Amino acid sequence: MKKITLLWALLLSLSALAQPGMPEPGNVVFTQRASFSIAYGGPTRAEGRSYNFTPVFFIYPDAKLDKAGAEALVASMDIQQLLDDNYGTAMVVNPTGEKYAAEADFEAFAQLFNRFRGPGNLKIVGIGNGATFVNQVLAPKVAGQVSGILTIDGKPGKSVDPAGVPAYLAGKGAAKAAKPYLAAVHPDEPLMTVVVNPASASLKDIFADAWKQVLGRCYRYNNYNHTHYEGAKLGEYGSYELEPYLDCESLGIKRLIVEQPTGKDTKQLWYEYWPEELLEGAPEKSVPVMVLLHGNTNDPRTQAETSGFIQVAAEDRFFVVEMEWQGSPNYQAMGHDGIESVLYQLFGKYPQLDPSRVYAEGLSAGSITATALGIKKSHLFAAVGGHSGGIFGGPFKGYTTKDILWDEATQKRGAVEMPYCSVLGTKDNVVPYIRPDNWKNNNYLNAWNTYEQMNGMEVVDELDFSVDPVFAQKLQDRETIVTNKGDGIVIETGQLYKGNVPLIKIVAVVNYGHWNFQPTARIMWNYFKQFRRDPETKKLIY
Repeated sequence: MKKITLLWALLLSLSALAQPGMPEPGNVVFTQRASFSIAYGGPTRAEGRSYNFTPVFFIYPDAKLDKAGAEALVASMDIQQLLDDNYGTAMVVNPTGEKYAAEADFEAFAQLFNRFRGPGNLKIVGIGNGATFVNQVLAPKVAGQVSGILTIDGKPGKSVDPAGVPAYLAGKGAAKAAKPYLAAVHPDEPLMTVVVNPASASLKDIFADAWKQVLGRCYRYNNYNHTHYEGAKLGEYGSYELEPYLDCESLGIKRLIVEQPTGKDTKQLWYEYWPEELLEGAPEKSVPVMVLLHGNTNDPRTQAETSGFIQVAAEDRFFVVEMEWQGSPNYQAMGHDGIESVLYQLFGKYPQLDPSRVYAEGLSAGSITATALGIKKSHLFAAVGGHSGGIFGGPFKGYTTKDILWDEATQKRGAVEMPYCSVLGTKDNVVPYIRPDNWKNNNYLNAWNTYEQMNGMEVVDELDFSVDPVFAQKLQDRETIVTNKGDGIVIETGQLYKGNVPLIKIVAVVNYGHWNFQPTARIMWNYFKQFRRDPETKKLIY
């Protein structure tokens, strides 16, 4: 029941203030939305982006506008195509009185923010007096929960929230207005860009340049001590994490959309992400393959856009495919056999792909599926893993999922080796992490034990939190990593070995909820790329 509640919370947070006919707050004078509704359980259309972290724009005008004036203002920004491509929403937010008043209009902002349940990709636009309100009142208080600010012709504020914020300052006085934003920039966060543009230009041109240079580069969300789609009130969980909003073009990545008919009225969907030079002319069997699997009823672009793997692929130059494995109102479910079939089709179509270096990872239900694939399709993959999921111990047709996979692992014990990387948040309420009161038959422990069984390792099925307060067992290569995300999110890692081979890696994001944490994509890939599987003997090579 808890899982269903959280999934509905996600849907409600996405649709908040996005449904025609829903009453607006009193100071919201006009709202413009994407022309396409969100299809929960799959995309309304395969083009464009997923609905994860859709941009929301709060636009503060120079003076109070009526609906016609607000509509004209938004039209002059030429924003509709951007909203369509990103499932976005734009709102013109008037001052509560005839002029902006710091206390009253900040409270109105807080109410609107909370109504959206803590939007993760909030962009604030201020023009004239609206820009002054943003610079002087909002930026000092809420910058750490906003993914981007654009102000035009605004007077400067005295400070910006120390968390900092990506910002674009335009028009007269832009250089002075930018100083507090620049003072709050974190030098170790490349996404925290501050751009100054004092030139005179149309609102359309300013907005387009601001989107390209600042607003379209990143989003924020907050998974600290909760899961982002449970919702949050303003200031409830500290500064939000700043993460890259996927831009394939700037990364040198070409995305291909494949809709494959499987019958008269059925078809499959997958997305291919190619470093462009590898698509055109890489040597035969030279390109590794990374399979991404979305979570339960998520949009099939979820992992590509939120896991961090496309950014890693752009750095290390490998091929990524994300499949609609689960099915949706528009596409057929693939299941385990379908995933295998699609991979063999890709090998036939693209001779540059290396069948000895195929890896899989997923989120939540996708993690559970990747975990099962490593056992059931062990001949196909060189390593597997996942974020926020392992092996459920619950019933399935009279047996437990754990029993079914355990039996197969037992039959293969010692004869088949599969590296496994388990990534999780210790404050996950959907798939809870091990605690002294819940570790028996825990989802993650089930997965570790099943891979220990198949890999011919000692099965550590009794945990002791006095040995290690995070992992409750002794791991080698223990490491603590402090990140620059949020207010300094910490990662704990360690490995389990068979001989000199690290066959299981566990990565715990401390006090983190149920979702991807993008820095772990690099950790997982660095682990995966140590392994390949001999295409003839199917033996693991380390």
